[in-house]
Amino acid sequence: MLTAVYKSIKKADTFLFVEKRDDFTKVPEPLLTMFGKPKYVMLINLAKRDNLGTADLETVKEALTEQGYYLQIPPPQENLLSELQKENGVDSV
Repeated sequence: MLTAVYKSIKKADTFLFVEKRDDFTKVPEPLLTMFGKPKYVMLINLAKRDNLGTADLETVKEALTEQGYYLQIPPPQENLLSELQKENGVDSV
């Protein structure tokens, strides 16, 4: 299963996987607007991969099959100050 991977110029560490290179017909217009002009990164064969770094390989394959695209967004950043305050029993200000 070949897929083209694009990165967002508007959102850091955000990637869009599509079934065919430069074919965004199955991607909703509001998503493309938020994503910005897709910048091509690479073409990969998912059938020959064991993992995809932070994305779950089976989830990506399923999304490509069912909807024709997969959007990978970065995990939310931790608020280290809040975590430290919780650990030390301090109420946030």
